[in-house]
Amino acid sequence: QVRLVESGGELVQAGGSLRLSCAASALTFSSYAMGWFRQAPGNEREFVAGINGIGSITVTDDSVKGRFTISKDNGRNTLFLQMNGLKPEDTAVYYCAATYASDSGILFRQGASYNVWGQGTQVTVSS
Repeated sequence: QVRLVESGGELVQAGGSLRLSCAASALTFSSYAMGWFRQAPGNEREFVAGINGIGSITVTDDSVKGRFTISKDNGRNTLFLQMNGLKPEDTAVYYCAATYASDSGILFRQGASYNVWGQGTQVTVSS
């Protein structure tokens, strides 16, 4: 059974940094495109960043561009989200997601494209 487990979320002051991790099991990690999403209370889930299977292509949403970086370590079956310059509006539950991609060059921005999700990790940024 494919499983994703996020970690690294915590309370941090504005301007601080966090690195989220997403450990994957029971899948060929390099064959899966992956993404980070977030959902704040009362808001819809939104795309944060995506990466292709081999980790050579990334995309980040404009709201976090220049502050957040997505990466994956296929040897450790782990996805990362480095978050710098955190703002109170970054406060949300962060989820990682995965989907099999036969084309190693493809990645996805839409949540509906992913079929495996983690349980989420809470990030709270205080002002």
